[in-house]
Amino acid sequence: MEVVIAGIILAIGLGSIVSLAARALMDQQRGERAVMAAALLDELLASVLVDGPEAWPKSHNLSGSCDPPWDDFEYEVSIEKAEPGAPCEVLAIVRDPVGREFRCATSVALRLGDEPDPDRQPSVATDRQAYFDAKESESNGTK
Repeated sequence: MEVVIAGIILAIGLGSIVSLAARALMDQQRGERAVMAAALLDELLASVLVDGPEAWPKSHNLSGSCDPPWDDFEYEVSIEKAEPGAPCEVLAIVRDPVGREFRCATSVALRLGDEPDPDRQPSVATDRQAYFDAKESESNGTK
């Protein structure tokens, strides 16, 4: 009789452990998808910021699948146009493979007066080696 009771208690304990392990694995996968969705949202909003809210829809789709290897995630971007001087409201939505939806909204100012592809080179080249040599000689002189 004691062996039967011990076996039942052991079975209940092992069943609980297996159940907790399965739940922990599901929670970990859900967390991984949430982190990936947050990174994809950040990438979408950063690209809208870089291109500008008026130019972004001309060179990107407003919805679709994300680029591989995240092509099982879907995205949608809506940009609410604004008057000059006021920011555009941008909403990015990412859906994970199991259908959970992640949203992030922000305001992005229009890019007024910018040329389409500005030259972002500094006017004077930076001599980094000379800078570090000067720093090294300063630190050697003070020791």
